[in-house]
Order: sequence, then C-alpha cells, then structure tokens
Amino acid sequence: MFSTLPQSFRKHGIDADVRALLILQKAIGAGLIKTLGDIYNVLKGVLVKEPQKLGVYTKAFYDYFLQIEILPGEHFHDAILRAETFKKWRDDNLDRFGDDVPIEDLVNTFLDEVHLTQYDIKEVLNGLELWNQDSGDVLDEDAQSNPSEAQRRKLEQMADYSGLSLEELLERMREVMENQKGKHSGGSHWIGTGGISPYGHGGAAKDGIRVGGSGGGKMARAVMNDRKFFPVDMDKTLNDNNVDAALASLKGIMEESAQEMLDVNQTIDIGLKRGGLFIPELRSEMNKKLQVLLLIDNGGYSMDPYVRVIRTLFRKMKTRFAHDLETYYFHNTIYDRVFSDAYRSKPVFLEKLLKKNPDYRVFIIGDASMAPYELNSYSVQTYRELNKKFKRTVWLNPEPERYWHHTFSIQVIKELIEMFPMTPRGIEKAVTLMNKGMNKS
Repeated sequence: MFSTLPQSFRKHGIDADVRALLILQKAIGAGLIKTLGDIYNVLKGVLVKEPQKLGVYTKAFYDYFLQIEILPGEHFHDAILRAETFKKWRDDNLDRFGDDVPIEDLVNTFLDEVHLTQYDIKEVLNGLELWNQDSGDVLDEDAQSNPSEAQRRKLEQMADYSGLSLEELLERMREVMENQKGKHSGGSHWIGTGGISPYGHGGAAKDGIRVGGSGGGKMARAVMNDRKFFPVDMDKTLNDNNVDAALASLKGIMEESAQEMLDVNQTIDIGLKRGGLFIPELRSEMNKKLQVLLLIDNGGYSMDPYVRVIRTLFRKMKTRFAHDLETYYFHNTIYDRVFSDAYRSKPVFLEKLLKKNPDYRVFIIGDASMAPYELNSYSVQTYRELNKKFKRTVWLNPEPERYWHHTFSIQVIKELIEMFPMTPRGIEKAVTLMNKGMNKS
C-alpha cells in the first residue's frame, strides 16, 4: 500500500522513506485514519519538520493522492480547476449542487472534503428512524438565548439521513421553519447548530441540509444560501455564521514567488543519457511567503464573545493555506510584551517581535476601549514601532463602527494603525490595504 509514495514525495523535495509508510500503515491499523484528510495530517506530522516545507508538502500530497499537479507559477485554484480529479468530482455532484453554484464555491467545497477528518463519533444513528419519530408541527417552546456552549459540545453521534430524498428534507424543513421562533443547538429537530438535526450547521448529519455556518463534517448534500433560511451579513461582527465569508476575504493575502532550484534527479537522468555530460537542470519552485502575526486582546469581558470565533477563523486559514501563523495575547493594550498563551503567563517581549521578518502581516484584534491611563506614551510608542517595522499592520475592531467616535482611545489608536471593523467586509478592506503595502507611519 502506497509503495510509490516515498519516491513521489522525494521528487518534490520532501524527505520521505519507508519509515513514513510504516507509521502511516500503523495509524491505519490503529483506526486513526479513515479519511484522506486524516492521511494528510498524519503524513504532515511525520514529514514536515520546518514550516517553510508545508507548501511543498501540500503540492506533493495533491500530486500523489489526487493527481493534481501545481505547475510553476500557477495558482492553487487554477491547478484544481484543470485537474481531472476535480472535474470528475464536480460531475458526480451535479445533482447535489446544480448548475448555478459559483465555481469558487465548488473549489472550496472540494477542498473541504479533501481535508475532511474523522469525527470522534461513537454511534451512527438511523436518520430514517429519527425522521419517522419526529414531525414538522412541533411547537417551539425551548429556544435557546445563548447556544454557545451547546455549539462547542463534543459530538459523539452522527445521524445518517441518506435514506431520505432531498424533497422530503426540504418539505419537512419548511414545516419546522413555520414553528421555529429562536435559536436551537445540540438537538435532532430544529434548524440549529451542533446537533444531529438534518438541517443546520456545525453538527453531524450525513446527507442533511447545511443551513448557514461552516458545516460540521462537511457531510451535507445541499447548502442553503437563501437569506430566508440563514442570512450571511457581510457587515455583521464576526460570528459562527459568517466566518466562512471572512475566510474568503483572508484568501487575498496569499503571496507566492518562484525561484530557480537545481533539479538533482533530472540533472542525473539527462546527464546519463548524454553519456556522462552533466549540465545542471533547473526547475521553478514556488515559495509561500505568507507570514502572519495575530495579536488578540483576551483580557476583558467585552472581548470574551469574540476570542473563540477569531481563533476558529485563523485556524481554518492555517489549515487551508500553507503559512506561518503565530498567535499572541494581550490585555487591553500592548506595552513592552505580549503573551504566547491565552492565560498570559508566558511573556514574549516586544523586542523579540520586532526582530521578525518585516514581511509579516500583523492583525491586532481588540475593542481598543481602555482607560486614558492605559493608553499612555509607552503604549503609543509600541504601536508606532510595530507599524514602522511591519508595513502590513491592521487593527480589527469587533465594536460596531458607528460607536467608535464615542471612545477616546479608539480615536487615538486608529490614527496610529489602520482600523477596520471585524466583519467579513472589514477584513476584505484590510486585506486590500495590506496587499498595497501602505500603512500609516
């Protein structure tokens, strides 16, 4: 099994050998691998020792397992679009998506399914039995005002609704909508989050209908984007329902550059054919240059609702794109240090951050609301130094923009660092500015 994997990966510059195969086979035998995404993660842990190798590893993985070859200078999405693997997947899913889905959305769904990893699901329930025991005329008497905890619950069950037609699911969902009055989470009936209901998001329902959000196990057979089902507001503060829209905005900060590298294998092969005349053969290798510093204010109750979804957004970004992401934390404002842990017990001094590559993109995330004594000359100087060192620095503020003029500290900080609302549209504008490399100094 996978006997040609080491040779294939080595052609891309990834040092793979029999040991990698043994670890992979052991993981399969132990039941740790059930999806292609599991294989990607296991091999990444074995073969990628340096962050800069992650992009090359991903190229090797797609070449070997999906026959998707990323040519020198070619964008990732373009390589997928011309690949036979993607075209076959798209043809096989015509009934699922229809003809009017944007190609960008199809590529993203394809990537989601490639990187799908197994859930810690202990029991698969018969969705048809659940369906027959339920009905669409249940009255909504237990809507949740704060479902965040239920959304984070670990799912131990999955419901399989493959025995039902899409028409049956849609008809029942319309009946449920007529009676639903509020948010629900963790159940099997309502349009909600984190449960085994056949409609909603963030749960475990095979062949159900995803409504809003980013999905759970990417197992839905249909996705509702109609506003009457679940609106995605580009101007609403970042939350579970629009995090995917924000992720799409973040894609714009990817940068690639090509450099010529010696192709040892080709040099030897062609040299032998020439009778021992070895002339260096060069190949273009794409280098992912993206480096991100994420500085999060997690020091007060006003930021508590946002920290989890911020982490979710940038974790998705790190999984989808090959890049170097470092996350640090601070309380209200930054003086001479940030912290590498969420408990703010492990300090990292500003001097160390300022020694990093100036090409880092820096996202500072906080409400920028603080007492006048906190935003002193020391803190102001810190922001100036960060902005001077890292030309691509932005501040994302979860506080609605219409309230910014009421807060003195926000007015000061936005003069030092370009500030945008922490919404999908705000992130899109921030990324556009970053790509221009133009910040205030």
